[in-house]
Amino acid sequence: MDYYENYLKKFEGKTFFILGDEAVAYGALFARCNFFGGYPITPASEVAELIARLLPNVNGYYVQFEDEIASIGAVIGAAWAGGKAMTATSGPGFSLMQENIGYAVMTETPCVIVDVQRSGPSTGQATKPAQGDVMQARWGTHGDHEIIALAPSSVQECFDLMIDCFNLSEIYRTPVILLTDGEIGHLREKMVMPKLKDVKIVKRPKAKDNKSVFGGQLIPPMMEFGRGGFIHVTGSTHKTSGMRDVESQEVHEELITRIYKKIETNREKIVRIEKKHMKNAKVAVVSYGASARPSLGAVERARRNKKKVGFFRFITIWPFARKQITELGKQVDTILVPEMNLGQISREIERFVDCEVISVPKIGGIVHSIDEIYAKIKEVV
Repeated sequence: MDYYENYLKKFEGKTFFILGDEAVAYGALFARCNFFGGYPITPASEVAELIARLLPNVNGYYVQFEDEIASIGAVIGAAWAGGKAMTATSGPGFSLMQENIGYAVMTETPCVIVDVQRSGPSTGQATKPAQGDVMQARWGTHGDHEIIALAPSSVQECFDLMIDCFNLSEIYRTPVILLTDGEIGHLREKMVMPKLKDVKIVKRPKAKDNKSVFGGQLIPPMMEFGRGGFIHVTGSTHKTSGMRDVESQEVHEELITRIYKKIETNREKIVRIEKKHMKNAKVAVVSYGASARPSLGAVERARRNKKKVGFFRFITIWPFARKQITELGKQVDTILVPEMNLGQISREIERFVDCEVISVPKIGGIVHSIDEIYAKIKEVV
């Protein structure tokens, strides 16, 4: 990978003033992404525009396809050919990708899908930000499965979490979603490039034969096409060798339970949250992504006014931070949940706490203001 190091050295330690979408592209490059398959869509197009210029410098490949279905299909194929592959989309494009995301889950294909959320359903407000894809990221494809999705709240996190997404995809051999939004994607702010020696890169384990590419251990090693081996890759129920067996209940249960458990049993290793001002807090403002920024501002105003209010942010959206939310519910009397939808995460929180959960929704393409959230805090404190 000398071509990566030689090219990336010129960015080491430098400070940039860039868009969140551009930070996603740089993060992918630092993660050693070498294939991007995509179709332009607002507000994710800047990811594709920049990475199209970056990848040729490291002998990588950028391909614009006829639609999002072809894009995610090519990403999966590139991963099986040994590539570190990704795509970026939004709203309707994310919907079109769902069947192949399920295929990536079933075939245990490491890849990264960036969803820069916009207002919907359907075309909605194509240029406006939203957080309406939270449940779609978890349940958009059919069947029993787990998923990993991370949500950045700053331009710097767009870069940092992209590297985490690629590493998680390789560790757990699964598609990983960067669930950002149009506000963060089009936000321009300071971002510092790391030193190459400080960037952790995970390499996927390679199988020596095709006997246990889909079983034998919780997270089996992966074969790659073009390396001399033979493997059958199918979205149908299959044995540990990859060969189809769509009739046996035992084969299906063993396969799907293992795919589910490789994320579920590692939940606490994957989950990341941020907490601030929780000492003596009796009310918690819980948020993520763009909504977390005014949420923190409102909490800090409340603290200055001697109100016992704390801040809790999801960095990992999926798998859900069940343990941490349960503990939070035991500490506080009320949880406020500002989000740019009509209460998707607030309903998930309600499953794990006994305290009052108050949704603070806002749709229409405009982020909450600090004043709006602070007004809700005053109603309960």
